[in-house]
Amino acid sequence: MKSHTKFLASIALLYASSGSVHAQSVWSDGFKSNPAKNWTYVADTVMGGQSEGTVEFIQNEKRSFARLSGNVTTENNGGFIQVRNKLGARPVKGLSGIKINVRGNGETYYIHVRTNGTRLPWQYYQVSFVAGKDWSEVVLPFSEFAPSGGILSKTPKSEKIKSVGIVAYGRDHTALLDVDSIGFY
Repeated sequence: MKSHTKFLASIALLYASSGSVHAQSVWSDGFKSNPAKNWTYVADTVMGGQSEGTVEFIQNEKRSFARLSGNVTTENNGGFIQVRNKLGARPVKGLSGIKINVRGNGETYYIHVRTNGTRLPWQYYQVSFVAGKDWSEVVLPFSEFAPSGGILSKTPKSEKIKSVGIVAYGRDHTALLDVDSIGFY
């Protein structure tokens, strides 16, 4: 009877500890399972800008990916289109950055992350990358993200990140960016 109780206690402990591991997140997205549920298109039109674009979720025999495309214009104080994911669970503490697999039209694009400390719409952390015509993985350490829009800590902390945005931003240009995976490392 005593060994049976120890066995049940061991199983309960194992179950409880595995549940706490799953409560934290090392988030990644390959755009395979209903991406439109998790990703939202946003443009500068929410503040009077005139940029136009779309996000499409494309699946073919080789890949599933998100395509952000459109015309970014700085007219009327605008200048961005983006697709954003409000993370369901906060990432685990101590992660180093974001990896993204992309192809595009040779333009510069950005990753914007928002944290508990970015309370105003113009507050975020950003890092840029260039998306060439061939698929390539881009590694973006949090140490390279710059704070924007006011009093923020120097670098974002992974456990405080609440959303990730993939952004065409800041200048007049045509955006064409495909992303087949994005996640923390």
